[in-house]
Amino acid sequence: NVITRTTEGDIGILPGHETFMAALVPHAAEIVTVDGRREIIALDGGFVSVAQNRVSLLSQQANLSKEISAEQAQREVDGLKRAVDDGTADEGEIRRYRLAKAQLKAAAKLD
Repeated sequence: NVITRTTEGDIGILPGHETFMAALVPHAAEIVTVDGRREIIALDGGFVSVAQNRVSLLSQQANLSKEISAEQAQREVDGLKRAVDDGTADEGEIRRYRLAKAQLKAAAKLD
């Protein structure tokens, strides 16, 4: 089972899902493995592909929640927030800001 966020909104993918491909936005995806383990992954966007009962999340950067430093992600958000809010952030800063926010959400879902 996978819960991920596309440009059209959240989608839940269960075994037997139809073939599917969509663009992802930065978010914290949830994966439940066949043996019942729950994993949360912070993604900086990318694509989701479903084919032949297999789900692929393709992203330039992905971080498992258990490997994320919430404090470091919060510092990144705090350091970039003003530039993002006032429109002076460049594309790279906006991307880092969105990933840091996704990392915070992933770290919070770990509990």
